[in-house]
Amino acid sequence: MLPKDRPVPLQLGNTAPRAKVDTSYSWLAMYFLLNLTLTIYNKAILSTFHFSFPWTLTGIHTLCSGLGALIMAKMGYFTPAELGERENMVMLMFSFLYTLNIAISNVSLNEVSVAFHQVVRAMTPVFTIAISVAFLGKRYSGMTYLSLLPLLLGVYMATVGDYSYTAMGFFLTVLGTVLAATKTVVTNRIQVGRLQLHPLDLLLRMSPLAFVQTVIFSWMKGELADVVVFCKADMSYKLILTLLVNGIIAFFLNYVSFTANKKTSALTMTVAGTAALFCSSVDNNT
Repeated sequence: MLPKDRPVPLQLGNTAPRAKVDTSYSWLAMYFLLNLTLTIYNKAILSTFHFSFPWTLTGIHTLCSGLGALIMAKMGYFTPAELGERENMVMLMFSFLYTLNIAISNVSLNEVSVAFHQVVRAMTPVFTIAISVAFLGKRYSGMTYLSLLPLLLGVYMATVGDYSYTAMGFFLTVLGTVLAATKTVVTNRIQVGRLQLHPLDLLLRMSPLAFVQTVIFSWMKGELADVVVFCKADMSYKLILTLLVNGIIAFFLNYVSFTANKKTSALTMTVAGTAALFCSSVDNNT
């Protein structure tokens, strides 16, 4: 028997009602909704408070994700695994991949139009297939390839407009898309491969490292100094509460994203992400 003052670890699937929730379809649906919610929420923060600091916002996301995972560990919902030096190095490299993906995406937006950026990012499932075939030896049916065409065409139609770009912008946008696909594949392998980390355990180890890296990038780009000026002039309790809620949503999105990735596949996650991109593109044009 567990002590009364200790919460029972979260074990979805022990009862019939929970078993209906703990399915790949349920986690994918939650991922899609949270992804779309956070995208719209971020746009609302930009338009309402003029808080145009992407690195700081990413830092808030990673900080809240790390704190959320730590709280869940303290409450007994999962037990952090004991990792060796090699495994900890893998976590460091994974966090750097996470941060680098964001960095390349942000930099490329300065060199290409938003429409072009979204169309190229919609190719993430294609790169995911290429990486899985080349490095993991996976095979996909012809129907899998054909099923991607309507989605890619939908994103193209939703983002039709100014497809302007520079040579460097084209390179960086494609590189960012490849990194996004690689991150998704690596996330799946970390959770279902030899390490088999719990999604919250992965979040607990990755988030603090990514937070430090985003702060460094923010300082290097000069954004940190701009944030200090903004806080002195325009910071309010309403904005603080708004950013806190934003960070909490990001924590749940990351947790759901990692869990859905573990229960499905890297390709499924990138397709769901592209579908969310399509919905946000339609929202931009309405």
